[in-house]
Amino acid sequence: MAAALATDRLLALIDVLVESVERPARGAELARRAHFSRFHFDRLVAAALHESPAAFRRRLLLERAAYELRTAGGSVLEIAFDAGYGSAEAFARAFRRAFGVAPTEYRASRDAEFRLPAPNGVHFHPPGGLLAPAGERSEPMDLTDRMLEHDLWLTERLIDAAERLPDGALDEPNTVTPPTPAFFDESPTIRSMLGRLVFTKEMWSAAIGGYAFVEDEDASIEGLRRRLESSGREFGRLVREIRERGEWDTVFVDATCEPPESFTYGGAVAHALTWNAQRRLILALVLEQRGVEVEGVDPLGWERRVA
Repeated sequence: MAAALATDRLLALIDVLVESVERPARGAELARRAHFSRFHFDRLVAAALHESPAAFRRRLLLERAAYELRTAGGSVLEIAFDAGYGSAEAFARAFRRAFGVAPTEYRASRDAEFRLPAPNGVHFHPPGGLLAPAGERSEPMDLTDRMLEHDLWLTERLIDAAERLPDGALDEPNTVTPPTPAFFDESPTIRSMLGRLVFTKEMWSAAIGGYAFVEDEDASIEGLRRRLESSGREFGRLVREIRERGEWDTVFVDATCEPPESFTYGGAVAHALTWNAQRRLILALVLEQRGVEVEGVDPLGWERRVA
């Protein structure tokens, strides 16, 4: 929790500094925007980024100027003004100190690097963003991990949200517009939508793992939680083993189909995660229509909440 709070605070500080690239301000005004005193703002930025606020902002502006020199058609004077310098001469002096060459020489070398050495790994990212390292607190997580973890995490949140509704509401049909084959029924209930999310993991775990599939029909909230805990863990384990063995293109016969069909492991996993993403979104919207909001539907929001 402390690490997450520290990260949120750092991101807030960086946001203020990045905003100052377009909205210039003196140190006291930057501190006010971050809701700190000037003294505490300078200390926090220096401790987190190992650069003063002024040095951090100046470096980002020079990196952006270097990128624009390499890619844009504006004059050196225009780029100098955009970077906060009052004259081309002042800009040229600062640019030469940072990059070792004059702006005109830099522009002539089209393959020159526009990022400067930084003690924090934070850089200007074209066309107007920021590139920041993951940080020491982050554990390695590739795309497969992200999709599996978000799928499981959000399905758990959807079950929790559904529990806040009376049983009667869980079993009322819902019109899905436009119609979709994502569920067993044309007008699925919240309970059956949850069941489909869990069933998908159970069925594909059996197909990929190569064992007999026996359907579990317990659709109570506790039953769905129990089934999800088991199938989510199993599905994740199987998919990660496929990744580690490099077997995405290996073909297997899915005996749970009638008649049996052949799929690649990669195709099957992509199919399961893609359809479940649609099911989760539809279910979240249905729950919202009934007054129950579910946060973290978007993986971007989820990552910031749990990272």
